[in-house]
Amino acid sequence: MKVSALILGLVACALSTAPLLATAQTATVIKFSHVVAVDTPKGKAAEFFAKRAGELTMGKVKVEVYANSTLYKDKEEMEALQLGAVQMLAPSLAKFGPLGVKEFEAFDLPYIFDNTAELHKVTQGPLGASLLGKLDPKGIKGLAFWDNGFKSFSANKPLKAPADFRGQKMRIQSSKVLESQMRALGALPQVMAFSEVYQALQTGVVDGTENPHSNLFTQKMFEVQKYMTLTEHGYLGYAVITNKKFWDALPADIRGQLETAMKEATVYANKIAQEENDSALEKIKASGKTQIYALTAAERTELKKALVKTHTDMASRIGKETIDAIYKETGFDPAKM
Repeated sequence: MKVSALILGLVACALSTAPLLATAQTATVIKFSHVVAVDTPKGKAAEFFAKRAGELTMGKVKVEVYANSTLYKDKEEMEALQLGAVQMLAPSLAKFGPLGVKEFEAFDLPYIFDNTAELHKVTQGPLGASLLGKLDPKGIKGLAFWDNGFKSFSANKPLKAPADFRGQKMRIQSSKVLESQMRALGALPQVMAFSEVYQALQTGVVDGTENPHSNLFTQKMFEVQKYMTLTEHGYLGYAVITNKKFWDALPADIRGQLETAMKEATVYANKIAQEENDSALEKIKASGKTQIYALTAAERTELKKALVKTHTDMASRIGKETIDAIYKETGFDPAKM
């Protein structure tokens, strides 16, 4: 689809479906679009938010959730939000670099967070709030960070050491940081929409990928990947965002009720993320279709040393001050690697 045609289509959609402020006869409609399955942490959190938004506003707001790219794919959804064709998204944090807010790409850096506690010092603290505020000039209001989990590598060959990645075609989201990460391992990064990954793995267009366990399971990628290595090398999370013009036009009481619903949904999302990923891993193990390997401490250190180079390589792009601010929050010192 040509860009001009896409824009015309989105504008037409926005004009025909733009939500009306609630009256006695009609509710404000929020179209919440996302690209993953309903039974993933993000999918469940979106449904939770929809339910609580309806309850707290006493039916004055109706949130319609569209999962699995049923409205827009990865590359289309951000433009759809900015044009008002949808009102809410929860894109992965890698999506904000191409939008011009490159500070968000710090979340893609491998091994910048060793655990969830370190992560939440950033996403739930003043640094996270500052990052969300950088979306305002793009016509986007950042509402919250939602966890999915830490990613592991999968492929059709064992991946235990950096040398094992050489020449492997590895699917990634559109992200210069993830490209750098894969090249640091000698792999060949392949940018691809999430909805296309299963078929690409099945047909050999790509050799492997990286995902939290819940995505690997719910999208059935484990069925077409012989090996999975529990690297937990990178974080995958989302920023829940809305069209700023739409949000600012809401009555103050409605906006406050939706903010409460979002806070509750965020607590829920982050609580179930680890549970869902642990459950998905057990189901993958039980399937017998993918051989799972846990790195030894020495193997993890070797992989980490190879990947931390990406922090230095991407500092000029992301902003050294942003990376250093995260280091300060987490206590990470790359010089000690």
